[in-house]
Amino acid sequence: MSVYLVPNLLGLVPPVDVLPARTIAVARALRHWVVETPKPARAFLKSLAPDHAIADLDIRALPERANAAEISALLAPASGGADIGLLSDAGCPGIADPGAAIVTAAHAAGVRVVPLVGPSSIVLALMASGMNGQRFVFHGYLPVPAAERAAALRALEADSRALRRAELFIETPYRNGAMIAAIGESLRASTQVCVAADLTLPTETIERKTSAQWRREDAARFAKRPAIYVLEA
Repeated sequence: MSVYLVPNLLGLVPPVDVLPARTIAVARALRHWVVETPKPARAFLKSLAPDHAIADLDIRALPERANAAEISALLAPASGGADIGLLSDAGCPGIADPGAAIVTAAHAAGVRVVPLVGPSSIVLALMASGMNGQRFVFHGYLPVPAAERAAALRALEADSRALRRAELFIETPYRNGAMIAAIGESLRASTQVCVAADLTLPTETIERKTSAQWRREDAARFAKRPAIYVLEA
C-alpha cells in the first residue's frame, strides 16, 4: 500500500507533453484518490484516458483544514491494502496546497509515500529566472492591501540582499496587474524580478527585468494568467 503524489498539469495541455510515462501509467491504474478539488481532478484523470470509468473511481476531497479524524478516513483505503493517489489542482501535491497533511499522516501510519515526477511552477520559474538556485525561499501569496503588499515586497528585497538568496512568491491572475505595479513602485530600481506566467502552456511567458523596467511595462498582458515571481536584490 502506498500514497502516490501525482503532479497535475499547470493548464490545458496534453499530459504526454509534460508528464513522464511512469507518472501517467501509475495515475491511470489508481482507483482511490484524495484531491484538492474533485471537479478539476476528474478533468485531469479523464485526460489520461484511463481504461475505466471516472465515475467508478473513489475520489475524496481533502478539506483545507482537515482534522485528524477526516485525514484518517481519507487514508482508510490504504489500511485495506489499496494504493491512494494524492492530487493538487495544479502542479505538485503538498506544495502550496493542503496535501502535506495527508503525507504527514501516511508517514505516521507507516504507509509508503511515493513522489512522482511532474511539473512544479515554483521550480520551473526559479530555473528560468537565472537567480540563486542554491539559496531560495517560497513565500506563497503576499498580502492583498496595497500598503501591506508594498511593505512585504520591501522586506523580501531586504532579505534577498542581506542573505544573498532568491525570494519566490505567487499571485492570483486577477491581481497580477496590481502586483507588477507595486514591484515598480516599491522596490529599488536595480532589483531584479522575473515573472513566469502560463508555465508549460503554449502561451508561456518568462521575463526578467529590473524594478525600473517593470515600472514602464503594461501589466495588462499578465491579466488572467497564473504567475510565479522570483525576486533578487
